[in-house]
Amino acid sequence: MKRFFTVVGPYFAIGLFIASGLSVYGCGDSATVNPVVELRSLSVDPGTIQPGFSGGTTRYSVELTSSTTSVTVSAQPAVSGDSVTINGQATTSQVLTLDPPGSTTVVDIVVSESNTSSRTYTVRLVRAGLAESNSLESLAVSPGTLAPDFDPNTLPYTVTVASNIQSVNVTPTVQDSNATLTVNGQAATSGQSRTITLNGPGQSTNMTITVTAQNGNPKTYFIAVSRGVSNNNNLQSLTASPGSLSPSFRANTTNYTVDVASSVTSVSVTPRLQDTDASMTVNGQTTNSGQVRTITLNGPGSNTFITIVVLAQNGTQKIYTVGVSRAALGGNNNLERLSVSPGSLSPGFSASRTSYTVDVEGRVSSISVTAAVEDPNASVAINGEGTNSGQARSIGLGPDGSSTGIQVIVTAQNGSQKPYFITVNRAALSADNNLEALNVSPGTLDPAFSAGTTQYTVEVATGVTAVTVTATKSDPNAVISGDVPNGGQATIPLDGPGTKKTVSITVAAQNGESKTYKITVNRAAPSSNNNLSDLSVSAGSLDPTFAPDKRKYKVDVASVVDSITVSATKSDPNAVLSAAGSVIAGAGVPTGQVSAALGLGTTTSVSITVTAPDGKQKTYTIDVTRPSR
Repeated sequence: MKRFFTVVGPYFAIGLFIASGLSVYGCGDSATVNPVVELRSLSVDPGTIQPGFSGGTTRYSVELTSSTTSVTVSAQPAVSGDSVTINGQATTSQVLTLDPPGSTTVVDIVVSESNTSSRTYTVRLVRAGLAESNSLESLAVSPGTLAPDFDPNTLPYTVTVASNIQSVNVTPTVQDSNATLTVNGQAATSGQSRTITLNGPGQSTNMTITVTAQNGNPKTYFIAVSRGVSNNNNLQSLTASPGSLSPSFRANTTNYTVDVASSVTSVSVTPRLQDTDASMTVNGQTTNSGQVRTITLNGPGSNTFITIVVLAQNGTQKIYTVGVSRAALGGNNNLERLSVSPGSLSPGFSASRTSYTVDVEGRVSSISVTAAVEDPNASVAINGEGTNSGQARSIGLGPDGSSTGIQVIVTAQNGSQKPYFITVNRAALSADNNLEALNVSPGTLDPAFSAGTTQYTVEVATGVTAVTVTATKSDPNAVISGDVPNGGQATIPLDGPGTKKTVSITVAAQNGESKTYKITVNRAAPSSNNNLSDLSVSAGSLDPTFAPDKRKYKVDVASVVDSITVSATKSDPNAVLSAAGSVIAGAGVPTGQVSAALGLGTTTSVSITVTAPDGKQKTYTIDVTRPSR
């Protein structure tokens, strides 16, 4: 392909093409020029070419990091249509894989004009080598101080901490961000702290911090943390059971007393150490922290001493002493309380009063007695049977109308006794088998209720299907049975209309004697009333005037009246009204209506049929005459 262009204005053209380095052919007022073969642009991504690109400069270099594995080389010709090859491949952009870190990759870019003229550009891609730094920039331990002071080239260090320090934080920071870091073999992040749990007091804990350079060379720093020996010889807590320490426990208070009852023969002490590395003895016996140690006490009225020696890790000791005072045997043989159920003591209970009576109903066959002693070391017996203080004891009573004696004996710790006596009077059983009240709903008893009357009748309407009977006992202790339960109320379903239902209620007195009340419920037969109580029309008037026994009527209306409404009211609300083959008022609906259209010059009959509850029917007919115009 030949590239020519003509330049007009020789002085301007000559100056331009000399500056551009182009050849000028011809002379006069015009010239033909052949442009130079070169690139318009050249770039490497990532990276920056050095020196900056110029079409006339053919050699460049690019500095790349060691982590860069490939680049994209892009080249555009100065003249459209010229061809470009990158490392022999015809393309204007190519991705090139780099040689290993520390090496140089050479790229040749050739721009050609019809393969007759060309120019070659060379780019050297210089990939940096892997970093060699495997040193720490800084190293810190908290709490504590490194010895000697940190130096990147010093590898072993020591740190001394107090005995109560259980862990330290180590913070290593690398010089080269490309280096990797481990603390005690676990990957770590530069500049971030790592918590290291220490061995016990008096022991050393070793740490290793390894820095591996990008080129793989490692360097290991060593830290030995020495934990001091504890001087803690305090107890964390001290308890005694039964009983409580006086004064309340404090680590710096070493002398205590405990008061217990005379019946207590041993106490359990539980000491706990503040420092688990300390040791202790209780009355000379090696004891673990939190271990319960049981101590046998001296006799009632004497003292027993308990010695707890705490030995710190550094050998210093502290002695805690507990003096346990065991009370002397008591002579208290009083009751604190005495009660019975059912019933109540008369007079009310007093520890110094020893004789009581209790009245109970005749139906009560046993009574529960509860006696509690003032002195927990005293004992109690009810009718000769040993009983725990505050425990209820059931005592069987004699027959109704009799008295039963109960004896409660309290024995003090020193052996002295006090008897309490209870006389339980059981009433004779009641012979009351009467009802106090009797009701039926709906309905009314006939005759009116009287406790001595046992036969009654009740009349109810035919529509009543059930009645509720309520019976109230004169004696609440009597028992109701039969058709009504002891609760005193029952709903009794009735048989069909026109039938009778007998309800029996038996009342049994406490002494077993019974009385039966009977109620006969008469349900009325269905009504045969098929009469109307009223009949009216919306226009005109009935002829003759309405009467229930008159079935046929006439009504004359004006010629302008084209319809009429007939209203009918039943004598028995439970009857049914029907007209024109349909019910217009069912049972319970007192009034019904029917409408009829009237023709000119005609007589229209309107019939209403009344069906009584027993099925009997009666039909009322109204002839309505409308004259011609």
